[in-house]
Amino acid sequence: MASRSLIAPSTNPLLERALREKLERRAETAGRLGELEPLAQRLGLMQNTLKPRFYDPQLVVFAADHGIAVDGLGEPGERQTSEQVRQLLAGQWPMAVFARSQQVELSVVDCGLAANMPAHDRLLMRKIAHGTRNARVGAAMTVDQAHAAMRAGMEIGDSLRGNVLMCAGMGIGANESAALVLSRLTDTPLRDLVVSGPTMAADRLGHLMVVLQGAQGRHRNVADPVEVLAAFGGFEMAVMVGVMLVAASKRHLLMIDGMPACAALMLAAGIATPVTDYCVFCRSHSHQGLDRALGLFRASALLELGLDSADGTGATLSWPLVKSAAALLTDVAEGEDPGPSQPDSFWPVPDGVPADLPSRH
Repeated sequence: MASRSLIAPSTNPLLERALREKLERRAETAGRLGELEPLAQRLGLMQNTLKPRFYDPQLVVFAADHGIAVDGLGEPGERQTSEQVRQLLAGQWPMAVFARSQQVELSVVDCGLAANMPAHDRLLMRKIAHGTRNARVGAAMTVDQAHAAMRAGMEIGDSLRGNVLMCAGMGIGANESAALVLSRLTDTPLRDLVVSGPTMAADRLGHLMVVLQGAQGRHRNVADPVEVLAAFGGFEMAVMVGVMLVAASKRHLLMIDGMPACAALMLAAGIATPVTDYCVFCRSHSHQGLDRALGLFRASALLELGLDSADGTGATLSWPLVKSAAALLTDVAEGEDPGPSQPDSFWPVPDGVPADLPSRH
């Protein structure tokens, strides 16, 4: 498993100052651009450069089934996870349309679907098992399976092209499994992560709480992050953990969309804290529990569009914002000195020259 030392913190006071000064000079002639400016600064810090550039963005949807779903966690009329995957691969979901229009490569990972899927050129087969077990009855997976899933994710992270990864989970019971993981890792009340909003039906919330509190009680003494993952599942989260660790070790941008992705990130941060330095957050639901999940990272979504769609949709719609923020630093106006990619002080300073001279840009 990736060690803490493999992921470098993005903190760099010299570069941060240079990025801020560069953006301020842009603002002197073109006006302020609000939240786009701190986003641009973060992107520069992620890539350790004054000129962040992104290429070959990947949207990866991690799909798995959850044993706890047999307790009636799905919405009435909700399609089976395997059918959702088929529809997505067939381009029938808005997420697929948006990805194609934004030139984002979409792929789906079978991390643990109950069904055997037919081969598809955008389906990666990494099935750990045919779904997790019911966390209310026993551990959702073994610790060995959790490690195997994380290793599979690390292999995927090594093989993906580009330096942008949009992460989303899919599966009936995935949000509830993620809520269990986040609740245990952060001591957040489970209800705060499960409730969708003030209009949520009381009988549905009550049923979810009975089932999930049963799972909590079954594993009340589990605290280690990997053991928490094994206790509550799911396979999609475990694979995402490995992918996120590898992506962050390469200083790639991670776009986190949805509860399962937030839970995976919290698990990854338990292994290597700096992984969160490489993340921006997106949302595809106006779910109150997701508000709380984002708050655990002191984060808000790049876009708030009132979506109620599959995780990953918000990431595809947010991608143009990320590109625009990077362009603030990288695409130089006509006639402007393009300058170097690093502040002066990144290079050796000749004898007799003060080290704190203003940076070139």
